[in-house]
Amino acid sequence: MPTQTGPLGITYDFNNGCRVVLPESPHPWRVRLSDLETGNVLFETSFNSGAVNSTKRYFIPFLIEVWSQDKVVLRHEYSAKDHEVLIQFPVGTLGDTMGWFPYAVKFQERHGCKLTCAMGEKLIPLFKSAYPHITFVSHEQIKAEQFYATYSIGLFFADKDFVFQPSDFRYVGLHRTAGYILGVDPTEAPPKLAYENDTRPIPESYVCIATQSTTQSKYWNNPDGWRSIVAFLKSAGYRVICIDQKPAHGSGLVWNHIPHGCEDETGDRTLQERARWLKHCDFFVGLSSGLSWLAWAAGCPVVMISGFTHPLNEFETPYRVINYHTCNSCWNDPHLTFDHKDFLWCPRHKDTPRQFECTRLITVDQVKGAIVRIPAFKARQQKPAVRAPR
Repeated sequence: MPTQTGPLGITYDFNNGCRVVLPESPHPWRVRLSDLETGNVLFETSFNSGAVNSTKRYFIPFLIEVWSQDKVVLRHEYSAKDHEVLIQFPVGTLGDTMGWFPYAVKFQERHGCKLTCAMGEKLIPLFKSAYPHITFVSHEQIKAEQFYATYSIGLFFADKDFVFQPSDFRYVGLHRTAGYILGVDPTEAPPKLAYENDTRPIPESYVCIATQSTTQSKYWNNPDGWRSIVAFLKSAGYRVICIDQKPAHGSGLVWNHIPHGCEDETGDRTLQERARWLKHCDFFVGLSSGLSWLAWAAGCPVVMISGFTHPLNEFETPYRVINYHTCNSCWNDPHLTFDHKDFLWCPRHKDTPRQFECTRLITVDQVKGAIVRIPAFKARQQKPAVRAPR
């Protein structure tokens, strides 16, 4: 039931859209929902009792008007100021939440609400102390009855009627879709991170890499790619640290292993520990996956290798690597729906010689070309060689 109480037994709220419940009355109620910003009347009806729920479930500045016998008995303009508001993020996603969370911060700043963010428990320590004015809970800790409004952030692939999002996320970018859903400026901004230990993990210059992902289309499928890049970085004097969660990952007959020559810092380490490694490295080389988003939040230059997503899908980085001479950007094709259950998802060329060509044909030289433009790498190459004493 709606959480806000109006006159004459009317209840309303903005949890799961705009909701109004009207008790039994001898005279018909007339109820109207409007958009305060545009002036459009979105819905109007009359009945003796019942409930009204807006079609749209993303942020709209609603106006609720209720009449009884042609007399206005309720006129409520949406205002989240000093009200309890819940923004929900899906469980099990690092990069998505990392990209979406800053828009929740923008929402709180715009509306002056008492904001609660629900997200996966492992992510909460990354943000909690950095944002003391926001309450962080797991989904199991939500008390729905306390909220004036609730908004759910996600990727809505089949939302052709735009019920949960005003614009298809494939057109605006994975992270910016949260700005559209919450009605705030969609300009990207990284979140602040809370570090459990802020010290440098090793004294030597090092680079972090992450080679694993949740589906094969996200991998750099060049068979010699990672081995060559690791050798290239080591020849430049870097220690190369792999911070993936898993040293090997795959499905069926297809398995991916971290590259030969890197130092293995994989395992069930906290995200704060991985953020510590990223904060102090010269740069990060990875995929369109969660650890690239974490590196972005840590302020680390990111070399992102991805062909199945279009560059607008991720945060801006001058070191984005994509090969437009091959099939690319299937993730951002609104005619295709990503199948999370198919580890070998390749919607255009599956089971053909062209499968995964989007990253298989990204060359080692192309990735090197991005790396050599990074200021820290250029500065390192320009240092005069130091000869060992005789």
